[in-house]
Amino acid sequence: MASGSEQLFDSLGHFGRFQACVYFASVFQAMSCGIHYLASVFMAVTPNFVCGIPGNVSSILFYNSSKASLEDIWTMWTSTENYIVAQLENGEIWELNQCSKSKREVSFDLAYEYKGNKSIFSCSDGFLYDVTKWKSTVVTQWDLVCDREWLAKLIQPTFMLGVLVGAVIFGDIADRLGRQRVMWFTSAGQFVFGITVAFTFDYYSFVIVRFLLAMVSSGYLVVAFVYVTEFVGIKARTWASMHVHAFFALGIMVVALVGFLVRTWWVYQIFLSIATLPFVLCCWMLPETPLWLLSQKRYEDAQKVINIMARWNKVSTPCKVSELCSVQQDDPGTDRTSGNATSSTKKHNILDLFCNWYIARRTITIWLVWFTGSLGYYVFSLSSVNLGGNEYLNLFLIGAVELPCYIIACIGMDKLGRRNTLIPFLILSALICVLIMFIPQDFNVLIILANMAGKFSIGVAFGLIYLYTAELYPTIVRSLAVGSGSMMCRVGSVVAPFCVYLRSVWIFLPLLLVGIMALLSGILTLMLPETLGKPLTNTLEEATEMGRKKENYSGKTPPADSGAALEKIEMFGQETVSTEK
Repeated sequence: MASGSEQLFDSLGHFGRFQACVYFASVFQAMSCGIHYLASVFMAVTPNFVCGIPGNVSSILFYNSSKASLEDIWTMWTSTENYIVAQLENGEIWELNQCSKSKREVSFDLAYEYKGNKSIFSCSDGFLYDVTKWKSTVVTQWDLVCDREWLAKLIQPTFMLGVLVGAVIFGDIADRLGRQRVMWFTSAGQFVFGITVAFTFDYYSFVIVRFLLAMVSSGYLVVAFVYVTEFVGIKARTWASMHVHAFFALGIMVVALVGFLVRTWWVYQIFLSIATLPFVLCCWMLPETPLWLLSQKRYEDAQKVINIMARWNKVSTPCKVSELCSVQQDDPGTDRTSGNATSSTKKHNILDLFCNWYIARRTITIWLVWFTGSLGYYVFSLSSVNLGGNEYLNLFLIGAVELPCYIIACIGMDKLGRRNTLIPFLILSALICVLIMFIPQDFNVLIILANMAGKFSIGVAFGLIYLYTAELYPTIVRSLAVGSGSMMCRVGSVVAPFCVYLRSVWIFLPLLLVGIMALLSGILTLMLPETLGKPLTNTLEEATEMGRKKENYSGKTPPADSGAALEKIEMFGQETVSTEK
């Protein structure tokens, strides 16, 4: 007997015309999430700079080359240790460094080398920036250099902190208020806060608005993933869920394209935010998922959505809610919970992810995989920015390289299973980290290829963990589980930049840490149950039973009827197990 959820999709289609329209409308907005996550790559870039000149300049000298303007100097700038010699119209000669300037006491001859006495001053006249690539960035806008450089370095970590907070908050709200409402609010928030960022008046207002933008961007990505998962049947769930990440990668490629075309940061931010507008105008038409409606005992609303799905998918006789509920009444698992009078009024929270040993062990392992995936993804990405060449093309390729890894992940998940795909790629990424340590430093091509292979392998693991998490937990806490996992993911993304700083201790220390975490995650994943071809669960008892059955059949041949029927799980709760939120 099929579970209620799969009876619904067997009747209406696993990925019919209705699901396709809902899916592509929802994942289009995921592209905006990728855009905002990576926007600071160019928006907060620090160009070459020197102290401002205290007067009108008559001539400029860089080494033994005399230039008419600073624009000509920047093309020869190679190191932060460089300085510029400038002679003013009043005859004074100044040496301009990045964070200080020196006035020569003797100014008869204009020469680059000078051994005489100098008076050192701070950069009280501001800074001169290289505008050959970017006309304006937030760094040049608010002089986030020298003693204020740490403020520039906090831009991305504070954004990721907002992502962390948003993942938990909106994941929980979506379980209580519904997926569609949260998607509309967060998508509208992305547009409003995205435009507002471009018009912030100082650094602190910029960081605060970006923090709010991060919250809604993260909230949308988490809830949209659960939303499309609950609209798609088992036969199409793997590919549909994985390609949410493909649209995120397309957002990264859009950042590279817009960054190449627009070189003023606030105009660049406006163009990136406009990508959100089409979805904001139409997302109010998206329906709530019938799975969530049934879990809330809103049977009439659920039937309306089912009828709309049937009409779009050209199904003449749609299934009835009463039929779906009767499937659950035949489920012997409901007998175990029918006597639990308190479960109907229980408000679920993050503690439910640790309700027993099986679920707690599952949660700890899943959180570790989320953290490791994010840490490895960003450590490999930060290493790849030193590839040289055109930085816009590099970022475009960094986004493009994710597309084939998701295809490989989809094939692996469908053919081998979620767990059996996750484990090899986690261990492979650990082995690649070790391999890089043994490549000679002058073999640049091999180092680059190895880093890209590492990002590819960790990308496969990072991509499938969304779907695997959603399938490991029941409907009543599914958004919360994915949201808390995304929280651990963002902890990894916040830690990653600081992990890269450990290169000053030992050049391979960041890779060593990633390798250890990937190996540990791969080993612990061995204890998780496989979810390929299994219906989604509805209660914590059913999710626990899935883990127990995996252990009971470990090393044994399952009985002949142990397929979908053995793991039969209800999507729709009865009165005794539904949750008031």
